[in-house]
Amino acid sequence: MKDPRPRRCQPSEPRMVVAGVDDAGRGPVIGPLAVAGVAVDSSVLRSLSDLGVKDSKKLSPGIREALYPKIVELAEAVEVVLVPPAEIDRVIGGVKYRRLNYLEAVKAASVLEALRPDVAYIDASDVNPERFAQQIREKLSFPLKLVCEHKADARYPVVSAASIVAKVSRDRAVARLRRKYGDFGSGYPSDPHTGMFLKNWMKRGSSLPPIVRKKWKTVKRLSQTRLGD
Repeated sequence: MKDPRPRRCQPSEPRMVVAGVDDAGRGPVIGPLAVAGVAVDSSVLRSLSDLGVKDSKKLSPGIREALYPKIVELAEAVEVVLVPPAEIDRVIGGVKYRRLNYLEAVKAASVLEALRPDVAYIDASDVNPERFAQQIREKLSFPLKLVCEHKADARYPVVSAASIVAKVSRDRAVARLRRKYGDFGSGYPSDPHTGMFLKNWMKRGSSLPPIVRKKWKTVKRLSQTRLGD
């Protein structure tokens, strides 16, 4: 026999959007810096873990490329900002605490403005995570719970996902630059192929292309060597 008493509807769990933000390409002398954010419904955080996302540096390029579309499919939104070398150069000689880390904080805030999550986890670039968090908050037009930690890309799957998106986005951008400017190796200062690419440009007497971070120590050292010759 049916229970004649009316049944109360069970309250549904409140919807929450969780974002992760990470960067790729801080160290290279060639190419852009990528800052990426991935926003997901909290109900699919476990699905991100099941995909096998982790810090992008621990994954091969092939696995990163394979995970990228799966992350995009699970996400509510994905946002990527590519910061060109000229913009990076402008902050290098600036006031202390208003240099590369600050630029990243500004770009992270831009990513969060596009995603509008309820909670955000960010891999802190600054040695002082709270300072980094505060710099981001100052640029936001909306309130949210913000967690900035070192190695967040290893602790939170949503940050791992952002790490992968940032790396894949930057790798694709670098591939386009190679097609236009020729093979410059990895673009990192320690790469002999990259150093040779820069030396050859300087030997031709032409100005370095816009893909180069001209205020990097590598470029300054090569310029001084050339002047000494």
